[in-house]
Amino acid sequence: MNRINQKIQENNLPDGKTGKILSIYFTAGYPALNDTVKIIQDLEKNGVDLIEIGLPFSDPLADGPTIQASSTAALKNGMTTEILFDQLKDIRQSVSIPLIIMGYFNPMLQYGVEAFCKKCQEIGIDGLIIPDLPVDVYHEEYQAIFEKYGLINVFLITPQTSDERIRFIDSVSKGFIYMVSSASVTGGQSGFGQEQQNYFERIASLSLANPQIVGFGISNSETFQAATKTAKGAIIGSAFIKHLTENGVDSIASFIKKIR
Repeated sequence: MNRINQKIQENNLPDGKTGKILSIYFTAGYPALNDTVKIIQDLEKNGVDLIEIGLPFSDPLADGPTIQASSTAALKNGMTTEILFDQLKDIRQSVSIPLIIMGYFNPMLQYGVEAFCKKCQEIGIDGLIIPDLPVDVYHEEYQAIFEKYGLINVFLITPQTSDERIRFIDSVSKGFIYMVSSASVTGGQSGFGQEQQNYFERIASLSLANPQIVGFGISNSETFQAATKTAKGAIIGSAFIKHLTENGVDSIASFIKKIR
């Protein structure tokens, strides 16, 4: 079984309570080029359930200023797809939680989609999040390749996504659905208003086959609790990267303690 599905099942507790998944996103190669493995190891040691490793790209459309700045810095540090794969080649000797690479489609296309997927399988990556790969294109052209290498592709939905589209995404998905909390870029808001709460409840009422994990706007314990009231888990990205920028890679424990 894919580690993502396994983690979701593990967190369905027998007493009827649902364990909430905490996923952390960071940009590979930031703050320093060779920080990637240490960050992953420390996140697991401090109780994170799932990690999204950002593959930096020069034109990150969905990312706010914090992640954009980290992406620019990582590229300046020399991070490339090849270097990331090389850094992660022995990661499964020390880390057992699910690992997802999140990035834009262009670098994967340049690398070769099948070659990229094969490499992910070899090093123990469990899934991909590719914000600019439409679900229809994936379904028609790439799904068979992803499945051949045991990779889950995670799709994003937003408050503007129609119920019909969401149900189609649910039918193609095999792990979880990334529920973007608002139409803004990452790191663009703090807290959730009534409109977002209504959106969370609307998605919950659809009774989808795949659990939802909320991203964008989660930065502390309060927003984590609010986001996971109806969803399976939440993703923290910009707030974690800000913390790394201000406090360095030896301060991961203090950040995670503040969340739960």
